[in-house]
Amino acid sequence: MIEFSGPVWRILFQSQAGSPLDPARAPEGRFHHGGQSALYASLSEVGAGIAIRRYVSAGDPARVIQRCQVTASLHDLRGRPEVSLVWQDIAAADLPSPTWAYSDKARAIGAQGMLYSSRSRPDLSHLVLFDITPTTIRTVGQPHPWHPDAYLSLDP
Repeated sequence: MIEFSGPVWRILFQSQAGSPLDPARAPEGRFHHGGQSALYASLSEVGAGIAIRRYVSAGDPARVIQRCQVTASLHDLRGRPEVSLVWQDIAAADLPSPTWAYSDKARAIGAQGMLYSSRSRPDLSHLVLFDITPTTIRTVGQPHPWHPDAYLSLDP
């Protein structure tokens, strides 16, 4: 585990701008399932754009990008491609995502979250927080409009 303190970025629908530290709304995600809470962010603005591009469609509602500050004990899994596999196809087949084993282990050892590499851009890193409290994450400044155009054309 490492002690992490630094900025992270989240891209949200503009309608969520009033509660930017809410956990993921989906009941399952890359690193949460079965009623678990998770807040996903990236260690750079570019990384946030890369992470969300799979979920962006033409005609989507407006989005914003919010800078946050995280201070937490994190399980560091960067540089391990198996952690960043495409989990959605597995879950769609009603199978448990293999990525859940990593987050379940991190939770079991008391990690407040995890760091992991971007699947499509391993030079970029993302973060998932399990402990979503004012001592682990806070917003910095106001959200700004975010436009996906620059990110949709980047190579996967």
